[in-house]
Amino acid sequence: MGLSLNIDMASAAFIEPLPVINFVAQLLGKDVLSRQLSDSDRIKVKKALRGVRLKLHIERVYGFTIQHAHLPCLQVGNQKKANYLPMEACKIVEGQRYTKRLNEKQITALLRYTCQRPRDREQDILHTVQHNAYDQDPYAKEFGIKISEKLASVEARIPPAPLVEVPRNCINFSRSVQESVARGFCAELAQMCTVYRVGYALLLKYPDFNPESVIPIYNAKPEQVEKALKHVYHTSINKTKGKELELLLAILPDNNGSLYGDIKRICETDLGLISQCCLTKHVFKITKQYLANVSLKINVKMGGRNTVLLDAISCRIPLVSDIPTIIFGADDTPKMVRIPVHLLPRTSQDWPEVTKYAGLVCAQAHRQELIQDLYKTWNDPVRGSLTLSLTWRRDLLLSFRKATGQKPLRIIFYRDGVSEGQFLSVLLYELDAIRKVILRFYFFSKPNYQPRVTFIVVQKRHHTRLFANNHRDKSSTDKSGNIMPGTVVDSKICHPSEFDFYLCSHAGIQVKSVPLPRPLSKMWFAAVELA
Repeated sequence: MGLSLNIDMASAAFIEPLPVINFVAQLLGKDVLSRQLSDSDRIKVKKALRGVRLKLHIERVYGFTIQHAHLPCLQVGNQKKANYLPMEACKIVEGQRYTKRLNEKQITALLRYTCQRPRDREQDILHTVQHNAYDQDPYAKEFGIKISEKLASVEARIPPAPLVEVPRNCINFSRSVQESVARGFCAELAQMCTVYRVGYALLLKYPDFNPESVIPIYNAKPEQVEKALKHVYHTSINKTKGKELELLLAILPDNNGSLYGDIKRICETDLGLISQCCLTKHVFKITKQYLANVSLKINVKMGGRNTVLLDAISCRIPLVSDIPTIIFGADDTPKMVRIPVHLLPRTSQDWPEVTKYAGLVCAQAHRQELIQDLYKTWNDPVRGSLTLSLTWRRDLLLSFRKATGQKPLRIIFYRDGVSEGQFLSVLLYELDAIRKVILRFYFFSKPNYQPRVTFIVVQKRHHTRLFANNHRDKSSTDKSGNIMPGTVVDSKICHPSEFDFYLCSHAGIQVKSVPLPRPLSKMWFAAVELA
């Protein structure tokens, strides 16, 4: 199958070149010309304008009459030589890229603007190339660079797709939901969970779901969230004679502010509760699709599995099913803050199915691509030499051996957030750390134990786009015109010596029926033997 290729095409958000007063009014969502700014408003404005370039939009600097003296001045320049300008005299310089995190409304607007059908996107790319006239650029000619106005053509293939089998106490924080409505919603959800458990019990390992609540539905105000959660928790323990509550269902107002985060924090860090939150709008308008989605979330939280590859059940996955294989994955998040980030390693626990994963969280320095805590030793003045290996902690490896009855003979390590320039450094550093950790564990101490390690670096933030050669060919495109999920390109545009390829891993997300480009991932492989 042939594909047309485009490289280096991206979209970004830019700050609108508005007068600063208009920008502040939009930011705060209120009239700033006739009222003072509160302390919280000033802090919000300061954060929003930090690092933004401004210019004076008045012709006369001297003799300018300030109309809104109640507004604060803007500090420009550096701390040693600060200048203060009236807000009404300043305007945001155009062409500045917005690098801060977008809110939900901004993300939706950006997606709506950038969402194009593949044919339209391809035409825009060709028009941009023609408009820029690269063939006439003097600098390109000087360096002997020639840019074609046609898209590159590459060969692609679609491997056979794997077959997949798919399968309370309640606390009410919403004043608009009456107890009878909440009770009916809980009953519908319990019935859906029972349907999934009955239909896919062997596959999903779905937990028992009692349709009856342990205690009556408890109504509470959002500002009393901690008191309400602890009341429900202790009341249920007293009624069940010490048996801990397994699942808490919470009904939230549609605009709940920090309530969701407070519930998760208290349940997970203070009470050790599994919680499932539902919005008021879904309680009033119950759909089977929503109930099915929630039941699948509950299933995973309770230790079940929602999907299993049939090839895994029948032990037919190449390079996974033949010998005990453990799969690790690690990524750091968030990417855009200047504080120590959290590394999120996860480990498979149920070979040969490889569908259940255990996770760990550890601190990682900002913009540090090497995992620092794979293996670390230091000297403690009291306890002597100590070893830290958060990602490969003994309990994860022990739980794998307990679940499978065997030690892993193959290790597959998925890594995200690694630039191409760091491939070799990451491979050498982390491979050495893995070797040290494995040799340290007593049950891996035999000299003949040398599992094979495969590193897979996944890159999603690239600018490569693939289009079908013939947009009318229904065999190579879906109904939206995108290339088919599962499409692989591993020639011509790949590295000449290293093993990498492009993979369209799954169907694209849709926003208001407008298709997004497929999630095309670039993957780089390296396989070595531990010695």
